[in-house]
Amino acid sequence: MDDFLVATTAFPTLLLTAALTVVLGFWLLVLTGLIGHDDLDTDIAMPLIGLRGVPVSVSASLVIAIGWFISLTCTALFPGIGPLRGLLVLAAALIGAYDLTRLIIRPLAKLFPDEPGPSRQDFIGLTCVIRTGRVDAGFGQAEVTARDGSTAVVQVRQSADDSYALTHGSTGLLYAYDESGEFFWVAPA
Repeated sequence: MDDFLVATTAFPTLLLTAALTVVLGFWLLVLTGLIGHDDLDTDIAMPLIGLRGVPVSVSASLVIAIGWFISLTCTALFPGIGPLRGLLVLAAALIGAYDLTRLIIRPLAKLFPDEPGPSRQDFIGLTCVIRTGRVDAGFGQAEVTARDGSTAVVQVRQSADDSYALTHGSTGLLYAYDESGEFFWVAPA
């Protein structure tokens, strides 16, 4: 255990040990719910340095953790590294960590989509085909085709003020969404 403590507090591993302590503290705060995993994400140009597709907090954590491990390994294998060789070990550890992180985040990028998922609000302004025998203020369903070509059956309601009754097969226009009732307001198209 003493060798481990000596290696973690020796130069250059000491620098990365401090950074790793900050990373571990950050992820503990995320686990407790005090902050979100993307609270530290800023407009840093990660795509320019080849670390795109995952939040900054994930890629930075990986670089620091992998760099710490490489530096610790070199410090443990070659004790008594001088300042000049320590700088070389630090540079090699960070370069190696960067390369390994790039390899690791490629498959992880699929878990972090760039675009938000579909929303019910995306249907507003689209036409639909009524699939029930009638639509009134308390009942009705319609089939709507999203912009991506997928279809969905949604709950629809028609205002009692509309003089034209929507029936099976007629076309309507979804013009609003009622959050509390979880249905769309529809008007004849």
